[in-house]
Amino acid sequence: MEHQTFGGEVTFPHGAPTDDSKKRIWRTTFILSGITIVELILGYVIYNMHKSADVNHSLILAIKGVIIILSLAKAFYIVSIFMHLGDEIRNMIMTIVVPLALFIWFIVAFLWDGNSWKNLRNEYRPKTPVKYEQKAEPAHGGAHEGGLK
Repeated sequence: MEHQTFGGEVTFPHGAPTDDSKKRIWRTTFILSGITIVELILGYVIYNMHKSADVNHSLILAIKGVIIILSLAKAFYIVSIFMHLGDEIRNMIMTIVVPLALFIWFIVAFLWDGNSWKNLRNEYRPKTPVKYEQKAEPAHGGAHEGGLK
């Protein structure tokens, strides 16, 4: 019985880029550039809103939410194109996306907890005694209304 050994190198032919691949590259460039330009414009809008005397905080939060959504869309597109996950099967995509979503939740939870800790720490004064007002309840004695029968 003879075993064949494989000592060669596996190579694939590289051809010149086709028109479809060039179109895909340009489309990706335009989409990512467009989203980035919109994010920058919204950032300048927020910057100018902070300079004005009449600041609408709810509008600023809404614009920040739009910027976050655009950033997530851009991240999804980058992962889809450059990591080639757009061409993979659903289970492979979920193997990467679910831990990423859990990691994002992890970061948000730590930021939230850190903010709470900062607020508690700013209010804590160990040398100042806390004053509680105690209210004495009225004495309970004598007969109830209506009495016993």
